[in-house]
Amino acid sequence: MPLFSSEPRRDIYSISRLNSEVKAVLDGSFPLLWVEGEISNLARPASGHLYFTLKDTHAQVRCAMFRMRRAKLRFQPENGMQVLVRARAGLYEGRGEFQLGIEHMEPAGEGALRLAYEELKQRLGAEGLFDPAHKKPLPLFPQRIGIITSPTGAAIHDLLTVLQRRFPAASATVYPIPVQGDGAAAKITEMIQRADQRAECDLLVLTRGGGSLEDLTAFNDEGIARAIHAAHLPIVSAVGHEIDFTIADFVADQRAPTPSAAAELISPNQIELQQQLNQLENRLAISLHRQSSHCQSTLQHLQQRLKQQHPAAQLEQRQQRVDELTRRLVQQHETQHSHRKNRLDSLTARLKNLTPAHRLAQFKLQHASLNKRLYQQMHHQLNHCGVQLNHLSQQLHTVSPLATLGRGYAIVQQHPSGEIIRSAAAIKPGTQIKAKLAEGSLLCQVKEIDPD
Repeated sequence: MPLFSSEPRRDIYSISRLNSEVKAVLDGSFPLLWVEGEISNLARPASGHLYFTLKDTHAQVRCAMFRMRRAKLRFQPENGMQVLVRARAGLYEGRGEFQLGIEHMEPAGEGALRLAYEELKQRLGAEGLFDPAHKKPLPLFPQRIGIITSPTGAAIHDLLTVLQRRFPAASATVYPIPVQGDGAAAKITEMIQRADQRAECDLLVLTRGGGSLEDLTAFNDEGIARAIHAAHLPIVSAVGHEIDFTIADFVADQRAPTPSAAAELISPNQIELQQQLNQLENRLAISLHRQSSHCQSTLQHLQQRLKQQHPAAQLEQRQQRVDELTRRLVQQHETQHSHRKNRLDSLTARLKNLTPAHRLAQFKLQHASLNKRLYQQMHHQLNHCGVQLNHLSQQLHTVSPLATLGRGYAIVQQHPSGEIIRSAAAIKPGTQIKAKLAEGSLLCQVKEIDPD
């Protein structure tokens, strides 16, 4: 084998080296790119990153959005959502896959409009622009109606047709505006402010026909919302069809689903008004008839009272009243006289009872009665004490030492101390003792002691 080979030395790449160098080439070759596509295969791992695929009708590319970038998103990406991203082209070395590193993401097309609509709705709602407390009532019978709309659109025709049919007495003033396109929102805002300042109408109607979300974008403007909220005149919003809701609808004092419905909302129905007038006319006629009948009855009653209250009739009534009062006075006098006589008799009897002779007689009777009761009580008490004394004497005799002595017993005492002797062992022979008997006593000398 030759020491030197004429073949050039091979530069063999490892997979890691290859992926690393390709990544370096890609990173240095492409600036930040704006890419639009549809989200699919969206994954949200616990790390907080987002992994998904962006695709169009012919191709797809893997994408990664890391947690720090995701935290700045103002919406939640979902599968099937069309988005516009600002990304860097690169390579994921671990799998050798081409991918986009997402720096920024926003909804594309109508999605962006819907997101802006929801954000503005939440912000204005939090400020209180939709609060029912700020809603102004609509006049019942508006004489002048201001219509802010395009003078060439179908909305003005529908609204005026319904107004002419329902309430032709009201006049309409059209404030022309563009309802879509660049600068439409600013012109609508200016017209609302101008119509409110001129104050030549009883209320304003902001209206246009239906359309897509992009067509209604001008009515989702913050300036229009604040102009409606600051207006002094009541404003009715009738933008789009029944399913269309704009920011102007939420801020307005009333919302109508269509221009025709707005015309019905702000105008009374002349047929119904005519029926109400007929009903009121009938009620007024009935009320006048009842009032006339009542007045006629009152007049007749007053005439009858006038006849009854003629001076002669009043004099007779007053004379009868005098007779009645006289009778009551005499009766009252007799009653008082009888009452005073009874009172005098009662006082006389009480005075008689209080004389000294009467009271002395009462005291004598009381004295005799008390003497008798005292004698009886003393006699009863003496008898009771005698019986009790006999009973106690018998009890005393039963327990008396004399009764014991009378049965042959004696009381032995030391002589001369008189101390009672209870035990023979306490006495010595030759000691003098005294024996007390039932009758008399004996002075003895002990000769012998028997302890048993």
